[in-house]
Amino acid sequence: MSKKASIPGKSENHLVVFQEKAIRRTWHNEEWWFAIVDVVAVLTDSVQPEGYVKDLRRRDKELAKGWGQIATPLRVETEGGVQRVNCANTEGLFRIIQSIPSPRAEPFKRWLAKVGYERVKEIENPELASARARELYKAKGYPQAWIEKRLRSIVVRGELTDEWKTRGVQEGREYSILTAEIARATFGVTPGAHSRLKGLNKVKTGNNLRDHMTDLELIFTMLGEAGTTEIARRKDAQGFSDNRKAAKEGGTIAGDARKALEAKSGKPVVSKENYLPPPSTILPLKDAVPALPNKKKTASRQKKPKGAKA
Repeated sequence: MSKKASIPGKSENHLVVFQEKAIRRTWHNEEWWFAIVDVVAVLTDSVQPEGYVKDLRRRDKELAKGWGQIATPLRVETEGGVQRVNCANTEGLFRIIQSIPSPRAEPFKRWLAKVGYERVKEIENPELASARARELYKAKGYPQAWIEKRLRSIVVRGELTDEWKTRGVQEGREYSILTAEIARATFGVTPGAHSRLKGLNKVKTGNNLRDHMTDLELIFTMLGEAGTTEIARRKDAQGFSDNRKAAKEGGTIAGDARKALEAKSGKPVVSKENYLPPPSTILPLKDAVPALPNKKKTASRQKKPKGAKA
């Protein structure tokens, strides 16, 4: 069983443990960034991971060329206090792992190749992506009826973002603002407040709010986004400002329907319910990623006393 490393004064949120070793991480640009030397140390058993990283860059010229986009010096907690350490996000780490010749990195490389192959097949046949998503939700214990609504909501969302793209809305911040406008008009709360009501913590768990919505919340989300898409088309909304008005109007249509249902049912649609697993069912990190080959036999094995029965 993996033991969590203990570093004085460290928050549990800033460490992730893999194969008995702690990997420092920090939240940056809405995602986790990991200390590169820590990951390299785990995958190579190098006693000087800093030097190993330099060797990687020297051997792999393309990696060296893109190093400025992969590695970012970020402030992370260490035993000596907060220091700037070169960190990479998940995409950057995958690129680094590709350059590591150690046998301990091979399981990750094979896994990356498999994921890449599956992604190419899904692009060729989008139905495979839907089937894979359906199986993943089923494996997590979601009800079949909920899964179908969730998959439909993904399609509705895709149609909306495609519309925004063709109408001059910029991905990223503008998408987020428009999404929040629809949600606020639909539910009377922002996505952030909705997530907090459900006990979701993006930094700790990366939970997607929509993966924790009830059936009704999904239905009204779809209504707000489908309504926004239709209004944008009918009014030929162009640019951020026009589409923001369409978002408010589309969300208001869903919001009015929600209020009418609440008046008849006497129950609020916005719910605290979520699909978070009980703490006891969450797998340790070592069980959620490819296993690494053991180089040494477990040191804790004790010799049996003479005469002891097997």
